[in-house]
Amino acid sequence: MQIAIDGPASAGKSTIAKLIAKNLNFVYCDTGAMYRTVTLLAKKNQLDYGDESGILNLMRDHKIYFVNKEDGQHVFLDDEDVSDVIRTEEITNNVSQVSAIKEVRTQLVEMQRKMADNTNIVMDGRDIGTTVLPNAEVKIFLIASVSVRAQRRFKDNQERGIDVPLTQLEDEIATRDYKDSHREISPLKKADDAIEVDTSNMTIEQVVDRVTEIVNEKK
Repeated sequence: MQIAIDGPASAGKSTIAKLIAKNLNFVYCDTGAMYRTVTLLAKKNQLDYGDESGILNLMRDHKIYFVNKEDGQHVFLDDEDVSDVIRTEEITNNVSQVSAIKEVRTQLVEMQRKMADNTNIVMDGRDIGTTVLPNAEVKIFLIASVSVRAQRRFKDNQERGIDVPLTQLEDEIATRDYKDSHREISPLKKADDAIEVDTSNMTIEQVVDRVTEIVNEKK
């Protein structure tokens, strides 16, 4: 079974996808982390985030992969655990530009589809149900208001020791929503057969219960 969970920034996709995968004993793939890692790769090599040829050359020379540990899934760039550094503000605010590069998406989508072959998987992102896994048996589209999503990110940042004003986060999230939904290649949008879940006034447990209910209906 393939479960696709899409939605805008900070709608709770990764949190919910990880819990669903754990509960069902499915493989989990955080596609956003892959794009963030490519963005970090560009930063490390002092490339412009729109430098298509330069970024593609780097992708050929470096390996992105996931490792499951006791505290969850970790993201690696070659031998370096980049799980935390890819969540910094600079990466967050520039990943949309990198993910809009057609060939970057083509290469990562191929990797994502290979991961989904012959296994039960939960995959979250922005174009999973529309592009990466268009035949997924379950498609969820999580949404939440900008103010709620900014508050969630503010809390996450505080836990990581990152100090960014709430109003700035609201502006950044709104800007990213626009970039993601207006990009030419695989824009953020709800698949025709996806079920929308508004998480604005829901706890994590309530969202997990709702998604699990949807999954069980498809089994």
